Amino acid sequence: MKTLHCRDVGFDCAGVIKGTTDDEVLQQAAEHALTVHGLTVTPELAEQVKTLIKEEA
Repeated sequence: MKTLHCRDVGFDCAGVIKGTTDDEVLQQAAEHALTVHGLTVTPELAEQVKTLIKEEA
């Protein structure tokens, strides 16, 4: 399971996105960023966010 904590991206947000692949997490993160934070994820931002995805046991 892969996870991304919204707080790690720099938002004061307790959101945690989970998925089986980096791409799945990134897709959900982009939807979260748009609906919750009003932010459209650019390809450059997606590359930066990808480095923050953690592998959970």
